Amino acid sequence: MRTLSTIMIGRYYPGESPLHQADPRLKIVLLFVLMTSLFAISSHLALLAMLALILLALTISRVPFKWVIRGLRPVSYIILFTLIVHFFFTPGEAMARLGPLTISEAGFNSGLILSARFILLIVSAFILTFTTSPIELTDGLESLFSFLKGLKVPVHELAMMMTIAIRFIPTLIIETERIMKAQVSRGADFQSGGFVKRLKNLISLLVPLFIGVFKQADELAMAMEARCYRGGEGRTRMKPMRMKQSDWFFGLALIILLGLITMLGRS
Repeated sequence: MRTLSTIMIGRYYPGESPLHQADPRLKIVLLFVLMTSLFAISSHLALLAMLALILLALTISRVPFKWVIRGLRPVSYIILFTLIVHFFFTPGEAMARLGPLTISEAGFNSGLILSARFILLIVSAFILTFTTSPIELTDGLESLFSFLKGLKVPVHELAMMMTIAIRFIPTLIIETERIMKAQVSRGADFQSGGFVKRLKNLISLLVPLFIGVFKQADELAMAMEARCYRGGEGRTRMKPMRMKQSDWFFGLALIILLGLITMLGRS
């Protein structure tokens, strides 16, 4: 049975790298700028430049490269499916033939570009979550969207819900794997049989999983209430966020570099 604990979504890697110490608001803004640039470029040279930039950021973060590889494994089938669909079903001049199927040159280029965008986008999001703790992520999102408070939008509560959801993804995955192993030891079979049989076997997994999820949610709510949590109104921070001079320099330099790559990729 394939282990689920290797899924890296929402995990934080503690460290003292420059990216760990950078302001979370800066990292969130730079991620959105990078995402915009990825969807704006359409040349292989610009994608290679973006790949070099992301690899440099990953090296600076000192996050183990194997974490990124593990994180990409669950989406490898989606990437492969995207490549196959574009290779064989995009009309254009024939580049190669595999029996009755034809790989067009336009399909080959579009498949590579779209798959590269997808991979770079996921790795960029991983770098953000690997180098930013859940508390920093919550504070950063709340600060960036604080202008919505004038419209009576509960920014603090929404930011906290998003962060808790991301943070508990690894916990739920580990809990799912624990329940699956316990049910397999009792004779449950999640691998063989038809669709209906597998669906019935999943009931023995989903019921205890949902019970565990609601129990964890209740314990979290009780812990927050015991610490007198009453929402974001009037709350202060033990460590106020302040943009350092190095953050401004790093952010401005990276935005200029992303702008140059985007212009290169669109020309």
